[in-house]
Amino acid sequence: MEKKAFLLLNGEPPNRLPNLSNYDIVCVADGAYKYLKNKNIKPHFIAGDLDSLGELPSEIKVIHKPNQNFTDFYKILKILFTKGFSKVDVFGGSGREQDHFLGNLSTVIRLKKKLKVTFYDEYGHYFLANKKTILNNCKDKTISLVPFKVVKNIVTKGLKYPLYKENLTFGKKIGTRNFALKNKVEITFESGNLFIFINTPEVLK
Repeated sequence: MEKKAFLLLNGEPPNRLPNLSNYDIVCVADGAYKYLKNKNIKPHFIAGDLDSLGELPSEIKVIHKPNQNFTDFYKILKILFTKGFSKVDVFGGSGREQDHFLGNLSTVIRLKKKLKVTFYDEYGHYFLANKKTILNNCKDKTISLVPFKVVKNIVTKGLKYPLYKENLTFGKKIGTRNFALKNKVEITFESGNLFIFINTPEVLK
């Protein structure tokens, strides 16, 4: 059975949280702990360079990772991988400083062979796709395909504007704001890194 982690980063805080009892572990990066503290939620651990946390809580495990060559996000994902986790749901990974958001996407690409990471925010969720990805319950939702940097021979089924053995290239042609005509959407490609963004603000309801 795959072990699943909840991770809160220090981006735009979510308006609401999922049921944390569905996760095997709850962890938080540095100053994002303040959000959980205000909601009386006790994570299993806090990790990072601790430059924005302030006073360290004595009742929670704190893992100090001062190496400035890596982001707190990268550090925590490595910790989770060594603990045997394979899936991570990330909240607070976007908003505020957008360079952090792009850095988070880069980190996911870097660790794609180790972890399956899905980001959630108030607008939907997004993740790095497998070469064959099947999406369910998609009808009437907005779906975007964003390559980093080139994704080759993409084939889609179930979208209003289908692709058939086409390439997407960041800075040239990307697949934003498509529309799902069916509940089941299939996406396949030959090579590259493809992020799928699904506009589903109701995902946490």
